Amino acid sequence: MATASAAPQRYTEPLWRPAQRLNRSRIPEKYLPWLLDPASLTERLINHCRHTFRVQLLSQERIRPLRNEASALGMRPGTRAVVRQVQLLCADTAWVYARTIIPPRTLARKFHRFTRLGARSLGSMLFSDPSMQRGEVEVTCLTPADRIYHFAVRHLKVKPGEIWGRRSLFRLGGKPLLVCEFFLPEIPDFLK
Repeated sequence: MATASAAPQRYTEPLWRPAQRLNRSRIPEKYLPWLLDPASLTERLINHCRHTFRVQLLSQERIRPLRNEASALGMRPGTRAVVRQVQLLCADTAWVYARTIIPPRTLARKFHRFTRLGARSLGSMLFSDPSMQRGEVEVTCLTPADRIYHFAVRHLKVKPGEIWGRRSLFRLGGKPLLVCEFFLPEIPDFLK
């Protein structure tokens, strides 16, 4: 007797909302300041964690980004980009899962250095570049139905029911890259 095979899991893509149009009462108080802070997340974490801050490279490969990522970058569907995934840790505890998408037109210029970061911080390079312009902050809440949720939690022992995150389109010398940051359960209350 043949057994029915399980249907492949179909994941959704997160719904991103501009920060100015958020229903803030739905966002847990712990995460709201993290989501809306315009400063460098990396700098804030380094200042708090001091010598225990580190970046753990999870993957960096040339793949097709999610449809909403490609759209935000003005990329044609099916185009590959460099997708870098990291965790930002404090004292070996993951506080942030970050995903950066760098389209081919950005790599065509002097920005190849972003593909050679390894375990170094992207934020430090972004915020020190005088040509850097940051676009509007958008916010989302990931659940197990979202594809990115599974990337964010794969190294966590306890999987939360939801993960709040933000993304911004950055331009360096007029060339775009998309930075998405998701705040994991172990992150403390906002660090002043």
